[in-house]
Amino acid sequence: RGYVFFGGIFLPCRNEDGKNGPSAEREYDGPAGMDPDGVIEGNWNEVIDHFDDMNLKEELLRGIYAYGFEKPSAIQQRAIMPCVKGYDVIAQAQSGTGKTATFSIAILQQIDTSIRQCQALILAPTRELAMQIQKVIIALGDYMKAQCHACIGGTNVKEDVRKLELGSHVIVGTPGRVFDMINRNVLRTNTIKLFVLDEADEMLSRGFKDQIHDVFRMLPPDVQVILLSATMPADVLEVSKYFMRDPVRILVKKEELTLEGIKQFFVNVEKEEWKIGTLCDLYGTLSITQSVIFCNTRRKVSEDFLKYFFSSNLRRLFSPRGR
Repeated sequence: RGYVFFGGIFLPCRNEDGKNGPSAEREYDGPAGMDPDGVIEGNWNEVIDHFDDMNLKEELLRGIYAYGFEKPSAIQQRAIMPCVKGYDVIAQAQSGTGKTATFSIAILQQIDTSIRQCQALILAPTRELAMQIQKVIIALGDYMKAQCHACIGGTNVKEDVRKLELGSHVIVGTPGRVFDMINRNVLRTNTIKLFVLDEADEMLSRGFKDQIHDVFRMLPPDVQVILLSATMPADVLEVSKYFMRDPVRILVKKEELTLEGIKQFFVNVEKEEWKIGTLCDLYGTLSITQSVIFCNTRRKVSEDFLKYFFSSNLRRLFSPRGR
């Protein structure tokens, strides 16, 4: 692994020639692996339609089905297997498409739960996302008895130290707290074989680039890197160039996303003031147990919906939080 000078410091480069994947003639001057519209160019075509065909551990399959999954989503059909096979992977797909479960399944397939040491490290941009990832890993790995701890800011450092000293198979956290635990030598990195950057675009936009680099420099040189992002700005691919070895690139385009089992329809309402009444009529007709109502302005939420809050079908569904 060579080194390059980047951002005022020397960083390890996964490809000694400093290139992200094989050389090729390019038709434009943008970053390697990205088309002119800022979308990565996929280079992995294998699609597996069913979890049963992925050769996963029996206990993991039980956890997947117990969690409620029946069939892998588009990103899971493409990305789980290259992650399980040990490739460095860049995956781009919209939010809500199943990226968290993708890398969680890959991690759980590869860890050895008989060894109570950190074998996978996940960085996330927010405490809330880190805690959500922790819950998914614990749920999917329930029958494996997988241990996952969240290292996040705003919590008791002593409790983090205690949990890390006890040992966890997977650590998920925000970059600052994770690096702090590594510096304290309570999060030992020598047994880590997978490094995941979730919502990489969001982490870079929040100014975590230097902290991500600091963490990466402490990891074993042969660590597998998985990077997931809803968008793929140039700086994400620039960072990946230093972290990854000839990565598999997976793109799930918007037109490939499906909503199986969900009926979609629209109602053409000619006047703005008729919308609330129409919506109330729908709720009186349809059997809806859970729903989310999106408005395009806060004013519409506060003025229109609050007016009907105590007298309409929306009372049991709407929670006024100014959003």
